[in-house]
Amino acid sequence: MTVAIADDPLQSALAVPTVRRLENGLTIIAQQTPVDAVNLSLWFRVGSAIESDTINGMAHFLEHMIFKGTARLSPGEFERRIEARGGVTNAATSQDYTHFYLTSAPQDFAALAPLQIELVLNPRLAKADFARERSVVLEEILRAHDNPRRRTFSRSMAVAFEKLPYRRPVLGTTDVVESFTAQQMRDFHQYWYQPERITAVAVGNLPVEQLIQTITQGFEQALARRQLSPDSRNPATQVRRSAPEPPFQKIERHTYVDASLQQARLVLSWRVPGLAEVERTDVLDVLASILARGRLSRLVQDLREQQQLVTSIAASNMSYWQQGVFTIAANLPTKNIEKVELAIIQHLQQLQATPVTVTELKRVQTQVANRYVFGSESPSDLAGLYGYYQTLTGQLHHALIYPAIIQRLTPQDIQSAAQTYLSPRAYGALQIFPDRA
Repeated sequence: MTVAIADDPLQSALAVPTVRRLENGLTIIAQQTPVDAVNLSLWFRVGSAIESDTINGMAHFLEHMIFKGTARLSPGEFERRIEARGGVTNAATSQDYTHFYLTSAPQDFAALAPLQIELVLNPRLAKADFARERSVVLEEILRAHDNPRRRTFSRSMAVAFEKLPYRRPVLGTTDVVESFTAQQMRDFHQYWYQPERITAVAVGNLPVEQLIQTITQGFEQALARRQLSPDSRNPATQVRRSAPEPPFQKIERHTYVDASLQQARLVLSWRVPGLAEVERTDVLDVLASILARGRLSRLVQDLREQQQLVTSIAASNMSYWQQGVFTIAANLPTKNIEKVELAIIQHLQQLQATPVTVTELKRVQTQVANRYVFGSESPSDLAGLYGYYQTLTGQLHHALIYPAIIQRLTPQDIQSAAQTYLSPRAYGALQIFPDRA
């Protein structure tokens, strides 16, 4: 079934791709571009957020194991065949998705795409490989613990979310990962890596129908070779979806000491809508840019350039599926931490009391929209954009009209969002000091 994306009065800066859903449930998105490369991205709606506490880290561990080959591809053969033709391949696991991709020359796509499809659908998941790769994953967890930036992020997520699984690490923890069995992973793969849970995106310099045909045939062949276990247990029964957490009701402070730091860290966070309410997230992107994205933003100008109270400061609107978190984070001398927090709150109060000027809004709208368009120029950029939105929202419409939505926002929209979501009296406050002095 081919899905036609309806015309919208908002003008899109992006071309409209073709979306086709096959009888087996697989969603294919394809678009021809003039860039002389083709990217195939396979998106799975499975990440750390769907895991129970007892299997936290399984999605990421499975991503590693996928590359250990299949009955038809020995370990390392996939990468060798990709590199022999000058292609590149990689993967990533997040809270809400797992993503595998390869980029090749157009003339090599028909030969290489089926290899990637075979790899993700029919991995060996052998016990010997499982034991060896576990040590690699455990080492990655240790490196994450040794990274001050990742430690700060992990602590900020634990502040932002009290119950939702976004508070947990994508990698899992050492004790949980050490408890995994190969059979648990086979069960997990068999349940989640099904065609109806996959979005396959192909973007590049080949005709759309040729891209779709290559993907369709690749899946048909890989599925025909698939051997499913009749004894597999359903890991999804361990997963419980939770409602979004309510906004903070007061200022909730969390303080740590991290002797590896040279400066203090301050992270303020607010719970905001996620991609389940995607239409409510756009104005928060603009708010982040007004506050602290770019040298001309308010907090950068005031606290870094003029008062020189911080070494760096940035705002971010992170949109997970169930819920988002809006953060303002600064690196700064310990002595300035209270003064900087007060200054940030005063800026929020100003945004709530006085609408931004049309001039400032236009500048930021151009910045946000252009950043989006400039990040959608290559086949891999577009494939990532389409796969992300289709996987997490179930449709592409918002991805195509995002720049126009941003341009349509008014000063009153910005003021209303600041009043609704960024309370100056209720938020999470994370303070990390380099010492106890």
